[in-house]
Amino acid sequence: MRALVGGAVAGVVLAVAWPVFAQPQDQLAHGKQVFQYWCATCHGAGPGHPGTDALQAKYHGAQPALLEDRTDLKPETVRFFVRHGVTVMPFFRKTEISDADLDAIGAYLARRR
Repeated sequence: MRALVGGAVAGVVLAVAWPVFAQPQDQLAHGKQVFQYWCATCHGAGPGHPGTDALQAKYHGAQPALLEDRTDLKPETVRFFVRHGVTVMPFFRKTEISDADLDAIGAYLARRR
């Protein structure tokens, strides 16, 4: 009987806790998806991506120009530039990129920290 109750309790705990354990991976996958939709046009790999080209000119190889390769990005930094824009990068309103989507992008780009 104890084993049955213990197993049931463990099952309930796992069922309740599973979304918490799965969240980071889900958030990273969602962040990658949102990045691909909103950001990769300008910040993708290869020639013809003005955001990546601008960062290459700015850093001259001292930092990776490709945002997905950076190891120094913090979610707060990503949030600032997305909400305020910089030079030719426009800002994005909450009606375009929600706070939840922006949190996911920030987590995705900060994953290498």
